[in-house]
Amino acid sequence: MLRYERRAYQNGAKLVAGIDEAGRGPLAGPVMAAAVVLPREFHHNTLTDSKLLTARQRDCLFAELTANPDVFWAVGVSSVEVIDRDNILRATEQAMLAAFNALPCRPDHALIDGWPVRGFPVAQTAIVGGDGKSFSIAAASVIAKVTRDRLMTQLHEQFPQYNFARHKGYGTPEHLAALEQHGPSPVHRQSFAPVRHALELVQKSSE
Repeated sequence: MLRYERRAYQNGAKLVAGIDEAGRGPLAGPVMAAAVVLPREFHHNTLTDSKLLTARQRDCLFAELTANPDVFWAVGVSSVEVIDRDNILRATEQAMLAAFNALPCRPDHALIDGWPVRGFPVAQTAIVGGDGKSFSIAAASVIAKVTRDRLMTQLHEQFPQYNFARHKGYGTPEHLAALEQHGPSPVHRQSFAPVRHALELVQKSSE
């Protein structure tokens, strides 16, 4: 879980950041990314891909990571408006770049989950499935996921009819049924097909 970090340091990097996103797939809410710089010899017995952890485990890891003065971290956000305007891929890249630029330090190498980010300001290593192969990316995945889940729980209070607190905006049968019944909210992604379909149904019913 440190081999990519060690390789970057061996190649001359002085600070290495791990970057991951949360929320590319949902029908509602922003996409978020986190950037994390861990101590060089960081080790953890349970930190891994956030999708393999329970909500309670993620919350505990989030608290542990963000309270550690030797861990530097930041979050970037791309709103629903940015997603609909630029598409989800570009919005994700913008969130990753925003997270990196918000770090209180300036890494000279980034380990990025998935595919390379266009126009990134420093050297990068893209790692498919990186959140299960790198502690830095795994830490970023936890911070991004917990931050976004908490935001979706807040949005649930504004739009309780969709039950965002349960599914966090993903296209579950419950969410799709609520979309069909109530139509899209202002925090739904109109560029995503199920939301666009629900919007068309609302428009037809009002004609």
